[in-house]
Amino acid sequence: MKIWLAASFVDTSQFTELARAAERCGFDTLTLSDHLFYADFDTPYPYSRSGRPRWDAATHWPDVWVTIGAMAAVTTTLRFSPNVYIAPARDLFTVAKQVSTAAVLSGDRVTFGVGVGWCKEEFVGTGQDFHTRGRRLDAMLPVLRALWAGEQVTLDGLPELSISPTPAGPIPVYVGGDSEAALRRAARLGDGWIGNRIYTEDELDPVLATLRRLLAEHGRDGEPFEIIAPLAELPDAATYRRYAAKGVTGTLSAPWWLATPEEKARHGEGTLELKLATMERFAEEVIAKL
Repeated sequence: MKIWLAASFVDTSQFTELARAAERCGFDTLTLSDHLFYADFDTPYPYSRSGRPRWDAATHWPDVWVTIGAMAAVTTTLRFSPNVYIAPARDLFTVAKQVSTAAVLSGDRVTFGVGVGWCKEEFVGTGQDFHTRGRRLDAMLPVLRALWAGEQVTLDGLPELSISPTPAGPIPVYVGGDSEAALRRAARLGDGWIGNRIYTEDELDPVLATLRRLLAEHGRDGEPFEIIAPLAELPDAATYRRYAAKGVTGTLSAPWWLATPEEKARHGEGTLELKLATMERFAEEVIAKL
């Protein structure tokens, strides 16, 4: 079971030290989320009962690829992934060049966590069509893989083209989202799947069954396929092993979310010191026992 560090909502100044600590503690991947701006959104936020986002205008949303580049410079083995990057809110070549460059600079330590997004305002702001985002992502992914492999591609209205730099190996593509369309996209085009919310066992089991069915439909039931699922259970090595037996290959954790009152009093809520202390404890109590 791979443990990913979920570092959304973190102050930008803390990321490089968190990356050092994550590597030291044995986390597999550090993941951060993608948003372009904050506004009084008309689009309902799909992961809260109120339909309102769980953050405000002061919450940091640093550029994913700039931040990954900075963290890669201070680590050697830790992997990085957005959870998830809203690729169809950008043009193809911006996505291709940013991801490829980050993969090269990190020494092939980038996973491309990607999704279609929920926020119409961000698509309006970048001039991309919100309503065709799923179809456009389906079309983007094979072209991105070809460009990252150093191949020349032909697109309507353009001469044969390629990009540089490109990484030494393939960039894994993990598709986020648990709608039927997202799961089908993951099974057809992805190397793995990332859950977009925290799942109870009763919620996750149908998702896993659907993924198995769709992988089989696309002739991929015998292929390696990563399943990264945030779990609504207290961190425990035995629990993680139980989920691994179901086919889950990784999960996400932010240990400071479960800080004890004593830890909060000693280090202060929201501080880097609290995050580092809880990560060290998580490493001793969970990661070391997997």
